[in-house]
Amino acid sequence: MLIRYFAGAAEAAGVHSTHVDASGLDAGALVQTLGRGNPALEQVLKVSSLLADGVRITSPSTSLTEVTQLDVLPPFAGG
Repeated sequence: MLIRYFAGAAEAAGVHSTHVDASGLDAGALVQTLGRGNPALEQVLKVSSLLADGVRITSPSTSLTEVTQLDVLPPFAGG
């Protein structure tokens, strides 16, 4: 699965995108996997919105089995 990080999430991750094997993972498990070993990213992930193939994930138990792209969108200000 392609993971795309935006704004502060990219800064915390140190990359704008990465590929991960999310086979058998739900959204909550993937978030834990992504944040493991990176406290800054772990904090950003806790408050970020996740879009799975363009659809907002609303539950950590959401299956990612058929998802090809996950966008990590931290909160931001502007207007």
